[in-house]
Amino acid sequence: MKNIFFLGISLFLLLSCGNEKRAASSPLKEGVWRGVLTIDDSTGLIIPFNFDLAFKNDSASIVIHNAEENIPVGEIAFSHDSIFIKMPVFDSEFRCKISGDSLMTGNWINHSRTDNNRIPFTAFYGETFRFDCPEFEDNFPFEGRWECTFGPEESDSSMAVGIFKQSNHKATGTFLTETGDYRYLEGCYFGKYMLLSCFDGSHAFVFHAEVMEDSTILGTFYSGLHFEQTWAAKKNASFKLRDPDSLTILKKGNTFGEYKQIRIDFAFPNLENKKVSMSDEKYKDKVVIVQILGSWCPNCMDETMFLAELDKKYRYQGLEVIGVAFEKTDDFEKAKSNVTRFKKKYNAEYEFLISGFQPKDADKAFPMLSHIMSFPTTIFIDRKGTARKLRTGYSGPATGLEYDKFVKEITGFTELLLKES
Repeated sequence: MKNIFFLGISLFLLLSCGNEKRAASSPLKEGVWRGVLTIDDSTGLIIPFNFDLAFKNDSASIVIHNAEENIPVGEIAFSHDSIFIKMPVFDSEFRCKISGDSLMTGNWINHSRTDNNRIPFTAFYGETFRFDCPEFEDNFPFEGRWECTFGPEESDSSMAVGIFKQSNHKATGTFLTETGDYRYLEGCYFGKYMLLSCFDGSHAFVFHAEVMEDSTILGTFYSGLHFEQTWAAKKNASFKLRDPDSLTILKKGNTFGEYKQIRIDFAFPNLENKKVSMSDEKYKDKVVIVQILGSWCPNCMDETMFLAELDKKYRYQGLEVIGVAFEKTDDFEKAKSNVTRFKKKYNAEYEFLISGFQPKDADKAFPMLSHIMSFPTTIFIDRKGTARKLRTGYSGPATGLEYDKFVKEITGFTELLLKES
C-alpha cells in the first residue's frame, strides 16, 4: 500500500512560474502556496498543506488552510535571503531560505518537543493542490461514519470514530477519540485510496487509507517524525465511544451521589505569579468550570474558544472559569509567555494558572481525581463546591454534529447549575 501512495505523491515537485501579483518591496509572490513537510525523502512520505501569502504596507501575513479551518499567521520576519514564520498559538516556527520569488526551503521547528522536533520544509508558489492525486471515475464511497481501531495488532489499541466527506475528488473529515479529535483533515481520494493531512502549528498529521476486498479500510497514521501507527476501520453508522463523563472520576466512589465529601481544591500561581485557589472568596457561591489544559494542545485551543464565549455570556449570572495549564517546561517565565499568547489569541478573559508540573504529572496536582487521561479535562463545580461533572476530552468544531451536541449539552448543564441555589 505504501509504495502506491508514495508513487502517487512523489511527483509533486514542480515549481510554477509566471507574472503573478507581487508586492513591490516583497521578495516573494503573493497568492496561493503549497507547503510540504518531508517525513521520509527516500519514499516520498510528506505532510502537505496550503496557505495564502499576502503583503500590506510592507508587512507579510499568511493564512493556513485545513478544510474549513483558516489559521492567520502574522509574526513573519525577513532577513537578507531568509524568512522566519512564528506560529500564532503554539511554540513552533519555520526558518527558511528564499530562492527567487517562488520557493522557500528550510525547517519547521516544534519547540514543545525535545526530540524529532525539526522537519524539513519546502513551499512552492502557485500550487493549489494538496496531494498530487490522480483522478479516477470509479471511486470507493468513503463518506460516512466509521468504527476505527488505532494499533489493531497492539495490546493497547484504541477506538475512534472516523467521520469523512468526499466531493469532486476532495476528501475531508476527522477522527473522534475518547481524548479529543484530530481536528480538520483535508486531502483527496482516488479509486480505493484516500489521503488526509493536517497542519496547525502543533499537529503535523497524515493518514493513508486503502480499501480491502471486504470494504474495510487498512491505513497508516503518521504524526511528524516521531510516531507511526496502523489503523483499521469498518463502516458503522451507529458506533459510539464510551461516555466521556465516565473516564476520569473522583476518588472514593463511582457515582456523583457518593462524591459530595470530595472537594476540588488547588493553589497555583496566575500569570502575575499570584497564588489562586478554589477556596478564594472570588469563587464562593459561584458555579466554577476548571479547565485542565496545555497551550501546546490543539483540542484545548478549540475548547478555549468555546469557554471564552461561555464565560462572557454567563459571568454576570455567577459563572467563573479557571484554566489550569500544564506546560512542557519547568521554567515559569517560558510557561507564562506561552499561556499569555494562548489566552490573548482567543480573547479569553478568565483566569489562567500555571501548574508548575509537566503534563504527565497532572494527577499530582489534582490528587482527588483518578486517571486524568486527556488534555483537556474539564470539571464542573456547583455553587456548593461539589463536582457535578468530569468531562474527558473535547469534541471540537471539526466533528460537525458531535460538536453541535456538545455545545447544546454543556451550555444546558451550565445553565442548570446557575439556576440552583
